[in-house]
Amino acid sequence: MRMINDSTGGDFILVGFSDQPQIEKILFIVVLISYLLTLVGNTAIILVSRLDPKLHTPMYYFLTNLSLIDLGFTTSIVPQLLWNLRGPAKTITPIGCAIQLYVSLALGSTECVLLAVMAFDRYAAVCRPLHYATFMHPRLCQTLVGVAWVSGLGNTLIQGTITLKLPLCGHRRLYHFICEVPAMIKLACVDIHANEIQLFIASLVLLLLPLGMILISYALIAQEVMRIRSAQAWQKAIKTCGSHLLVVSLFYGPSTAVYIQPSSSYAHRQGKFITLLYTVVTPTLNPIIYTLRNKDMKEALIKLLGKDTR
Repeated sequence: MRMINDSTGGDFILVGFSDQPQIEKILFIVVLISYLLTLVGNTAIILVSRLDPKLHTPMYYFLTNLSLIDLGFTTSIVPQLLWNLRGPAKTITPIGCAIQLYVSLALGSTECVLLAVMAFDRYAAVCRPLHYATFMHPRLCQTLVGVAWVSGLGNTLIQGTITLKLPLCGHRRLYHFICEVPAMIKLACVDIHANEIQLFIASLVLLLLPLGMILISYALIAQEVMRIRSAQAWQKAIKTCGSHLLVVSLFYGPSTAVYIQPSSSYAHRQGKFITLLYTVVTPTLNPIIYTLRNKDMKEALIKLLGKDTR
């Protein structure tokens, strides 16, 4: 790849939060705790969902994939971030940067589509409860998850490869804490207008299109519940969809702000903290949200811990 070939003389410099050294130690502690919670929480969800037969349902199948994505996504970013926060060294090798770009972009894109799939599952659970088990059969669930993973892999192969082929002309200072497409294309010494257009189109397809599908799903759910005009129906809908809605808000809010905002403001301080939200904080909160708001998950987790302690 041309970007790697042009950069064999040295590593990339991740400027990150070095302009605010007073908060780097605080960020190190916060990020470390968040990462450990992410590892424990998402691993617990995967184990509980697989070991408890009562959780062998479409919802928990999708949730298991979401936890796998969050584990891989944060692991591709956080260890390098912690290394850079702990001292003056703020570098990453060209190969390491390329791997981080490919993995984080693939998993982030996959999560966008998977959240839309999960919204469709919630629509089927609320609006088609009598036919839910027949409608959301295992083959359909596997197909939907496969579409999500293929979409993410396809996006990263296209966007990542195009980005890594840009000539650098010796410039290796990246004004961010991760190797991410919007920041990486700014290192190029050629006109990047076409790349910005391509990034914007990809963002529309993999961010706004799934978000639109999520909004349509919940609009149909709201319409169905309003038609019933029952307080009990509202409570059931909130119980069924509340966790997913909260996760969608935590992921899509920051990521949309970063990828849809004008490129000139991306490297600003607020852009880095917004990126920190969906790369570090959201994967930490996802298992907490699904555990605290889900009776079946709490019971399965307590049951599993009870078996381990006897």
